[in-house]
Amino acid sequence: MAPTLAEVWGEYEQKMKNENKAAQDAFKYNLGVLLSGKSVLIPDSDLKAVSNIQRHEDVSTEPKAEYLKNTVVLKLNGGLGTGMGLDKAKSLLAVTGGNSFLDLIAKQVASMKEEYKSDLKFMLMNSFSTSADTLQALKKYPDLGTGSELEFVQNKAPKVDAATFRPVAWDADPSHEWCPPGHGDLYPAMLGSGTLDRLLEKGFKYMFVSNSDNLGATMDLKILTYFVESGAPFLMEVADRTEADKKGGHLAEQKSGGGLLLREAAQCPPDDEKQFQDINKYKYFNTNNLWVDLTKLAEIFKENGGSVPLPVMKNDKTVDPRDKASTKVYQLETAMGAAIECFPGAKALVIPRSRFAPVKTTNDLLALRSDAFVLTNDFRVVLDPSRDGVPPTVKLDGKYKFTDAMEELIPKGKVPSLKECKKLVIEGDMQFSAGVTIKGEVTIKNTGDKKRIIPPGTYDKDFDVTNVEYTEPSCGGCIVA
Repeated sequence: MAPTLAEVWGEYEQKMKNENKAAQDAFKYNLGVLLSGKSVLIPDSDLKAVSNIQRHEDVSTEPKAEYLKNTVVLKLNGGLGTGMGLDKAKSLLAVTGGNSFLDLIAKQVASMKEEYKSDLKFMLMNSFSTSADTLQALKKYPDLGTGSELEFVQNKAPKVDAATFRPVAWDADPSHEWCPPGHGDLYPAMLGSGTLDRLLEKGFKYMFVSNSDNLGATMDLKILTYFVESGAPFLMEVADRTEADKKGGHLAEQKSGGGLLLREAAQCPPDDEKQFQDINKYKYFNTNNLWVDLTKLAEIFKENGGSVPLPVMKNDKTVDPRDKASTKVYQLETAMGAAIECFPGAKALVIPRSRFAPVKTTNDLLALRSDAFVLTNDFRVVLDPSRDGVPPTVKLDGKYKFTDAMEELIPKGKVPSLKECKKLVIEGDMQFSAGVTIKGEVTIKNTGDKKRIIPPGTYDKDFDVTNVEYTEPSCGGCIVA
């Protein structure tokens, strides 16, 4: 039987004594939900599908640059990209034209400042792991600001011992006793760092927030104007759900009391998985591009004793993620998009898929580095117009999960042309040569133990490179056998 919050909070309060009050309040709320025994799942029976969502192409609002002076652009930049084998901020990865994600973001902001003659405010939410590297990389862009003008750092939360519900102890590596509290920590981190108060004092009222690895999420003046003039306190950019998106969170409406909400996969009861993945019923997914009225956010904090009552997700883990025999723990997390249910009158807007181009895997990175995407004069990375809004599907062999392995597969200057590619599958040990073009749906495989080089040429059907021996000399190379 779980203890009460009163019985264990003293131990957590002691553990979090060096954390700010907003971080403590947020965790205390989440822990209270866990200990209450209240289900953190959202059954399908509580929901109904959403219809008649405003679409971006149908917005007739005339864009007004005057709103920029009251708007802050915020990028979430706390991820290390460990899933891609990185030990630094994922946003430092090279994308195109020698630019990293951070380079492109900084240049986009500079371009907008020039175009609209506005001193557009830009900030980052870093983690303790990404702050130093990020600030060093951005020194070349002094106009963005420095210190607390440029960044605030997300909080950390204690892991909960699954057997005792008390703070877990792990002497072998005490850092494993803590975890990131999910990107829903955006709100308490803004409050606890003083960022929210500083922004409001300087006259900022609106915030556009998105992930730093989503280069499609640029400031859109039409959306900003629509958001401001709609009077909505919160706006979520959603996109049409496809089969590729069926396992991700979806937008829904609460049957009781109405209002929009976001349901993540971790909040779906196992018996409801089929309904959760029904893209004909739940048609829209959250892109994590959000617009927030900062004055309304401050009001919500006041109304709820210094916290935003976000739905809590309980993730079952082990205290050492690499040791499955280590102590079982709960990690309590929240999602920033889930705040849509905390703002009465919140809206959603269906946006073009071009505003959602995240890089979560090396598959995504390869597609982004190819000619299927182009770099615009204002430093946006967009799909080539000939692709009609549909990016190529890339599925690399599991051995290329990490970026260093992917860059052995595709050395610098040898990224294949994917402009006319629908789907590329790579199976086995190989390496691209320069001058490879992929068209349509193609699987290239090597079933042998020896690495093979894919010769230059156009590939429009499946190709077995197992018995192909190719050398790529400086003269251009030829097929030897």
